[in-house]
Amino acid sequence: NPQADPYGSAYHIIQSEIAVGSGKLTGKGFLQGTQSKLMFLPEQHTDFIFATISEEFGFMLSSIIVLVYLLLSVRILYFGRKVRDKAGKFICYGFGGLIGTQAFINIAMTVGLAPVVGITLPFLSYGGSSLITFSLMIGTILSIIRYDKMEKFKLGEA
Repeated sequence: NPQADPYGSAYHIIQSEIAVGSGKLTGKGFLQGTQSKLMFLPEQHTDFIFATISEEFGFMLSSIIVLVYLLLSVRILYFGRKVRDKAGKFICYGFGGLIGTQAFINIAMTVGLAPVVGITLPFLSYGGSSLITFSLMIGTILSIIRYDKMEKFKLGEA
């Protein structure tokens, strides 16, 4: 229970829960969120970007973001299942699992279901190394899929 902490170490989670809850269905509007505008929510552009989005754009966009991460992860795992090369298969499984797991941990952290661990939300959080890493992952997956299609075409299976 973060509210029962006498030392105040749960400040991030409490402010994040307030931000997510105050967004309601449609949100308060772009740059109109009180938690982020008044700087109550720390690290709003990195670890707590989902709370900022939830406050400003509401449950509707938050649900769409969760659905996009779910579809992206499932689609990458599906491609991994179809690839014939074992190395490509394992790379797709690993990258798809990593993207889905990291998104789930960040969103769970933002809504108070997990402790604050400092994991970024893939493709949305501010941070150069995270964005570059996930972009390289997607590029590698696309390369594996393209190579697999070329091999199937050469063998006459396409």
